[in-house]
Amino acid sequence: MEHHWKELIPVDRYVVRSNSILHDFDRKVLTLLYQPLIGCRAYSLYMTLWSELEQHRLWGEETTHHSLMAIMQCSLKEIYQERLKLEGIGLLKTYVNHEQDERMFIYELQAPLTPEQFFTDGVLNIFLYNRVGKSKFNKLKQFFSTSTVDMSKFSPITRSFNEIFYSVHPEQMVAAVNDETKEDLTLADGYEYVGRKEKNEYDITDDVFDFDLFFAGLSANMVPKRAINAKVKDAIKKLAFLYGIGPLEMQKIVISVIDPYEHIDIDALRKAAREWYQFEHGESLPHLSTRVQPLPYRTMTDVEPKTKEEQLIKQLETISPRQLLMDISGGAEPSLSDLQIIEDVMFRQKLLPGVVNVLIYYVMLRTDMKLSKAYVEKIASHWARKKIRTVKEAMELAKREAREYQKWASEKEKAQKGSKKIIRKELLPDWLNMDYSQKESESKEEEVHDLEAKRRELEEKLKKYRDDHNE
Repeated sequence: MEHHWKELIPVDRYVVRSNSILHDFDRKVLTLLYQPLIGCRAYSLYMTLWSELEQHRLWGEETTHHSLMAIMQCSLKEIYQERLKLEGIGLLKTYVNHEQDERMFIYELQAPLTPEQFFTDGVLNIFLYNRVGKSKFNKLKQFFSTSTVDMSKFSPITRSFNEIFYSVHPEQMVAAVNDETKEDLTLADGYEYVGRKEKNEYDITDDVFDFDLFFAGLSANMVPKRAINAKVKDAIKKLAFLYGIGPLEMQKIVISVIDPYEHIDIDALRKAAREWYQFEHGESLPHLSTRVQPLPYRTMTDVEPKTKEEQLIKQLETISPRQLLMDISGGAEPSLSDLQIIEDVMFRQKLLPGVVNVLIYYVMLRTDMKLSKAYVEKIASHWARKKIRTVKEAMELAKREAREYQKWASEKEKAQKGSKKIIRKELLPDWLNMDYSQKESESKEEEVHDLEAKRRELEEKLKKYRDDHNE
């Protein structure tokens, strides 16, 4: 990530703690269920931090990030990137103290979800299914489950506490519960009991779903607000994130599952959302990159495009990054490497889908119709720091920073091919409004025409997608 040194430098100190006792079984859950989602490096970082805790203890020894770099044989930039993955998926909480001369970090390890929580989560299990495939997913599900016993054939004979134990007589007890006794029974300040705390789940922010619009169009007679309790609201937010469901569609889904007692069953809600998605998109389940731009961050909703740029904005707001890659490749399924690049950007940088679409469109034309991982991540980190949330903002920033981005591309090409070779002057998308009138040498004219043809081809593919969906 660009400018990671603003957030972290090698001499910054840190200490590891765990919010609860971690068990050996957690290693299996992390290895088999979480590692396919976060990758081997983020998994290695978690395990390395865990190793700094003594057995059955919650705190490790204070040290510097330089030692962590030496142990993992990774750069600080890579450690920072993998740390963000752990934070995003709910395995790590990070705290920093700026009051000291040197920054001090606390890395609080969070216990993974139990297998039951993971496989019934509704988000992580779907992503795991898509990562490992049906066969491996079923094997993992079988590995983390066991056969049940029909308890109806058995009768309980367990004795109760009062059947076995009895209270002693007063003369056998402590004469009086004095202040000293009370102090013995109370844990001293600054200490906490070692144990297993309730799991803190990963966080999906409220801005992925417009609850105001959802409630505004929902009749209180059909679905009273009390039926949308905290658990239901959290489920709605997760389902909206996973399946790209808008507030209006979610209203219909919620109405379809509420029972006569004005209760909403979470499992029924998930099933209805999945059926809606499969009806809209076929039998396949979503990847992380299939999200579309949330309604609150669209600027062309209910607006008829008047210019070519507005047409492009509206299209990029209503198409997923995965679909955009498919259209650019003539309908072919995107390569796993391209999808991984896009998913990593959305996961780590938390860029919205429409903004990612602008990034794809820009980089494709700048790098001869290829997704360059380093170039994508460099621009994405810049947009994330600028808090770019809409397609229009991304386009405007690209206009202002076009020369800087061109410089980055040139530096990358120099590093790959050597500084003595000629760096191509590539064309930019129309919406950047760059001046194409500068003269090119005869030796580069053919290359420029090829890029111009690729730009026209890309626009034709996007136009075809727009026409097909407007029919």
